[in-house]
Amino acid sequence: MGGGGYPPMRLSDTRRTRLALSLRCVILATLAINFATAANAQWQIETAPTTADLRGIQNLGKGVAWASGTDGTVLRTTDDGNHWQRCATPPGAEQLDFRGIQAFNASAAIVMSSGKGPLSRLYRTSDACQTWSLLFTNPEPEGFFDGFTAQKDSPIMVLGDPVKGSMTVWLGGDRTTGWNRNQLEGLKVSSDTTAFAASNSGLMQEPLFITAFVTGGPQPSFFWRPVEPALRPSTWKASLYWSRAELPVARGPTAGAFSIAHTEDFNLFGSRYPALYTRIVVVGGDYQKPDQSAGTAAFTLDAGQAWRAAHTPPHGYRSSVAYYAREKTYIAVGPNGTDISSDDGYNWRALRPDPALPEPADKIPEDQHWNAISLPFVVGPHGRIGKLRPTALKTATP
Repeated sequence: MGGGGYPPMRLSDTRRTRLALSLRCVILATLAINFATAANAQWQIETAPTTADLRGIQNLGKGVAWASGTDGTVLRTTDDGNHWQRCATPPGAEQLDFRGIQAFNASAAIVMSSGKGPLSRLYRTSDACQTWSLLFTNPEPEGFFDGFTAQKDSPIMVLGDPVKGSMTVWLGGDRTTGWNRNQLEGLKVSSDTTAFAASNSGLMQEPLFITAFVTGGPQPSFFWRPVEPALRPSTWKASLYWSRAELPVARGPTAGAFSIAHTEDFNLFGSRYPALYTRIVVVGGDYQKPDQSAGTAAFTLDAGQAWRAAHTPPHGYRSSVAYYAREKTYIAVGPNGTDISSDDGYNWRALRPDPALPEPADKIPEDQHWNAISLPFVVGPHGRIGKLRPTALKTATP
């Protein structure tokens, strides 16, 4: 059955050829720009067998790295990121949000989920993530795991939000029993103090079980560490075996200190060993205001006794920071980009490619939208995994 309307438009062969050439030029120009920006991005995007939001990452070196995220997701690579394996999901963990992972080798790792009460758990694998066993479930109904550390021959430490007026610090071993909550007086806080489970980098553990962590919230953010009584500066608010120092970072319900990193020569008891282990950097901000740069970084040169705000802060909220020993540079990542500091956290500058590239050269998608870093890898939402290019810091511009 026929229909009304206009007859079809017919182009001459010459006009059709010109139109085709014009479209081809536009497509080639667009591809050239995209290729140029992607090729010069400082993070090279890798193929991941998941679309989960990734927040945990640990690189062990020698080609081995582990990552974790939502929906019970755990990933593993043994060839330096060329291929990522989707691990078996721990039993009953299909809906859990794995915010942190700590690995010992290519076969053994512990993964931490964050959630209210029993949704906060630890699972362990020792057979290259083919099977998992439940290691610890948060016994506090109102508790929330924010991060954990696990090192060979050291107790496992789990940091959680305050319960009953005190930060929760759980100490345990590689077993399902024997977990104890550290309830020392020095961990008492106000009810709106919090830690952040953004990247499992808000705490750190070094040999001999020397541990430190950071907190945030509407009240001042603090840097916490266990300090022997004889070593405590009189200016610190100290009680029993925990001391804290105020951090000059942003305040608010969704703001504070999120991540901590240190130079390769770190030791919390720097006053006992003055030549070693003194430089530490903290990053954070307000995750609801990712483009706000004020209050996003602080640093100390004396093992945490005195803190100063960065003179030139990162270009927005930063959820994770790491120290790149080979280049003597800190690298911090967040939703709107990456920043680096080569002067112990005093000044930060955006990690950007060659400024001669066409716009938006400073807003390349490959260099943004990150949650956590463990060099040379970085992870983010929707299965994003990046790897730092070997020449990235050499081409970064002030």
